[in-house]
Amino acid sequence: MSSFPTQAGGIPILVLKEGSNRSRGREAQHSNITAAKVIAESVRSSLGPKGMDKMLVDNFGDVTITSDGRTIVDEMDVQHPAAKMLVEVAKTQDNEAGDGTTSAVIIAGELLNKAEELIDKNVHPTIIIDGYKKAAEIALATLERIALPVDLKSTNFLKKAATTAMGSKIVAEYKDYLADITVKAMLAVAEKDGDVYKADVDDVKVEKKTGESLKDTTLISGIVLDKEIVHSGMPKRIENAKILLLDASLENEKTEMDSKISIESPDQIEAFLNQEETMLKDMTNKILAIGANVVICQKGIDDLAQHFLSRKGVIAVRRAKKSDMEKLAKATGASIESSLDDISKDNLGYAALVEERRIGDDKMTFVEGCKNPKAVTILIRAGTQRMTAEAERSIHDALCVIRDLIQEPKIVAGGSAPEMEMANALRKYAESMPGREQLAVRVFADALESIALTLAESAGLDPVDILAELRSRHERGETWAGIEVLEGKIQDMSKMNIYEPLSVKKQIIRSANEAASMILKIDDVISSSKMKTPPMPPGGMGGGMGGYPGAGEY
Repeated sequence: MSSFPTQAGGIPILVLKEGSNRSRGREAQHSNITAAKVIAESVRSSLGPKGMDKMLVDNFGDVTITSDGRTIVDEMDVQHPAAKMLVEVAKTQDNEAGDGTTSAVIIAGELLNKAEELIDKNVHPTIIIDGYKKAAEIALATLERIALPVDLKSTNFLKKAATTAMGSKIVAEYKDYLADITVKAMLAVAEKDGDVYKADVDDVKVEKKTGESLKDTTLISGIVLDKEIVHSGMPKRIENAKILLLDASLENEKTEMDSKISIESPDQIEAFLNQEETMLKDMTNKILAIGANVVICQKGIDDLAQHFLSRKGVIAVRRAKKSDMEKLAKATGASIESSLDDISKDNLGYAALVEERRIGDDKMTFVEGCKNPKAVTILIRAGTQRMTAEAERSIHDALCVIRDLIQEPKIVAGGSAPEMEMANALRKYAESMPGREQLAVRVFADALESIALTLAESAGLDPVDILAELRSRHERGETWAGIEVLEGKIQDMSKMNIYEPLSVKKQIIRSANEAASMILKIDDVISSSKMKTPPMPPGGMGGGMGGYPGAGEY
């Protein structure tokens, strides 16, 4: 821990800055592993349909209630550097697969926990890391072997996977209804590229408004804008809308630098104002000339331009977000125009209906009934603000799961069945290995089994009995034997329709293994001290050279 690591002739040589901390060897490893285990323990109880929720309160007193692994570790505001790596695991899992964040963190924490036991038995961390690497490869190969192909012509498995993703969330009561909506949304925006499909979750806009109940959540084949129509004189509803998307302001340009106009008579004031009015009229006439009856503008619209448009029965919305403009272009088939001089009828988009509706306390503009929309909206309704926020997170998970399946149409059953099958394969593989690496492979299998243990604990079952029965069933070749948490029994999970995408499971193994290996490889932690404010000299700032004896004698 010393900042004076070496001495030369009795004189200490300062290598690290005064106040720096250093921990080495076992001490550093123990500290890092303990910090990571704390994070894993904090999310552990939220796994599965019987998992518990966490209430997270931030510095401002805002409350989040969730069982989503990524959200839990994000909101915890973790400080320890090793614990932050487990937060990164959750983020990576969420970004890559969208689901399985809790499982990834639990397995990473368990891999570290088991590794610590081996380190205490004098197994070198490098041997453990090599064993983990081989175990991860066998686990991934096992997943590929047992995965079932999915025919995307039928939406059956897509709905089952979406239902499974939402079954462990607060919204589980409405999981079938919401699964139907999310599948329709993702299939609407999926595009075929050669023989494969591509789908982007960002093409499904998720808008939430508190009020009514989750049963009133709807899918709109178009875009919902959290904006109201700019002028009270404009119509609130237009059918067969011809939509112009504008990335330019309908205002008179202000000069870049300060400028003055010298006006010497009232006639000149009137001419100046008339000229401004004429310019705005020209702008609106260009829009009317191409037959547009809805204008959605990313920038501002002058009051006078609003007046001219309202007299012609045109709907206008201003200051739309860039992301919404891009989604509108995909939904309506319009192109976003940056100049009024270049607009033409070919640039317009189409929607069956554009209407302003009051949702809760706010007015929102609905652009719906688009032909073949490549961007759609899910409007979430729920009784409380916390519920709408958690419903949004749950729907995001479901959308990601459907996207994963569309892009890689392979599934595995859930309920810890794939983890148990991987653990079984790893134990058989370990028997063929010489040396100490087989110990690491065995504990990797134990870490995978922690998913089954956690599910059993959260369902109030005896973890030891459940694990023993699961092991024997998988030994007998029952690939999909897993824990049906709601009934509290071991069942064939494929018959219970509990399915998860293969890509989610593969990402869990990869991210958990990489994080655990990185933390295990660290044997020296050197942390610099924070800069401290130097103490004030006696007598304060005004004390001159008061700190030096004899100052001022010369």
